[in-house]
Amino acid sequence: MTSPRPTTTTLWRPTGPEELALVRELNWRAWPPRLPEQPIFYPVLNEDYAVKIARDWNVKHSGVGYVTRFEVDAEFVRRYPVQQAGGRTILELWVPAEELDEFNAHIIGEIEVVHEFR
Repeated sequence: MTSPRPTTTTLWRPTGPEELALVRELNWRAWPPRLPEQPIFYPVLNEDYAVKIARDWNVKHSGVGYVTRFEVDAEFVRRYPVQQAGGRTILELWVPAEELDEFNAHIIGEIEVVHEFR
């Protein structure tokens, strides 16, 4: 008898070409370690917010922006309180850089690109 698949939470991450290349190198299963100036990894809780960042910020800074979608074990991800980073729908999780390996271990399935903006 197989164990039941955990309940998941869907998260999105707006990203640029450099980070996406590193995700590809990790076989679409994990996020790369943060750089020293990036103490927090912040996936977002809704697609519209991710689209806005990818389209309005990533394109301006690197010529292309991507929105990724991925599933994380819902029980595990509850440890990160939802942060409201602006308006009512501007919601993020703040994962400390030193916890990213453990966070990655709780990703279920692959990270997928769902939008691309140029």
